[in-house]
Amino acid sequence: MTAPVILTDWRAVPAAFRGATLALGNMDGVHRGHVAVLRAAHAARPAAPLGVVTFEPHPREHFRPDDPPFRLTLLPAKAAALGAAGAHFVLALRFDAALAAMPAEAFFAEVLQQGLSAVHLACGQDFAFGHRRGGDAGTLATMAEAAGVGLTVVPPVGDAEGPISSTRIRRLLQDGYPERASALLGRPWEIRGEVVHGDKLGRVLGWPTANLWLGRHLEPARGVYAATVSLPDGREVKGVSNIGRRPTLGGDPETRLETYIFDFDEDLYGKEIGVRLRTFLRPDAKFDGLETLKAAIAQDAEDARAALAGL
Repeated sequence: MTAPVILTDWRAVPAAFRGATLALGNMDGVHRGHVAVLRAAHAARPAAPLGVVTFEPHPREHFRPDDPPFRLTLLPAKAAALGAAGAHFVLALRFDAALAAMPAEAFFAEVLQQGLSAVHLACGQDFAFGHRRGGDAGTLATMAEAAGVGLTVVPPVGDAEGPISSTRIRRLLQDGYPERASALLGRPWEIRGEVVHGDKLGRVLGWPTANLWLGRHLEPARGVYAATVSLPDGREVKGVSNIGRRPTLGGDPETRLETYIFDFDEDLYGKEIGVRLRTFLRPDAKFDGLETLKAAIAQDAEDARAALAGL
């Protein structure tokens, strides 16, 4: 699947993407419910370009900048997941004070009609847009009908536990259930980032790690995970990851993700990788010395290999 084109300005949409059918929403995580909205948009007008209108940063990041990071997917990863589900382009509208103040009627007329010449829209039942969330699925239906634009309002996708939502997935990850989160996403949850230099202690201990800062990603349960790693060349390799602040070594001010990749000796510094958390093995712990820590890491690696044996 070709990666979708990422656009940021509704005033400069290429002609090839005008007259599109559009899925609307924040779509953090691109879970199974989001994919259902995208598929509904495509099914309504399969000959039209298929696009997604979303917001960057997430409106919650704009209105509550001091909240802890909560994102399941940052824009490149979100766009890649939407592309894998069939989107041709993603219009990531810059969510700033000007967009926040735009009335729902103006958003429909200026962005969806004038900017994109939309022929069909699809959204979830809880979609809201415009100043102070002044528009919802009902008002969108009224506007679309008056403009001769089709609309599909997609009911929630759910399972025995209830509707699938980004909030529910975040909670599962924070509680240490990556497998259950992955089932709702339809794929493993992945933290993407650039490999940075650490203090090289892992190499001294015999367990060299690829280190990522979590940045704006949600912080899942701290501890050790069986993981797979997506490399820049497309390979997927196995390893063991630790998410935490290294209490044995005095503690870090910021949470880091450290991954030891099995049977691997290549330079990844400065390259982007994706770490996919597969199974939670144990909580973060403080050990009484480096030898005890080394023994624990060895056991973690053995446990991770066992957990990943079927992949």
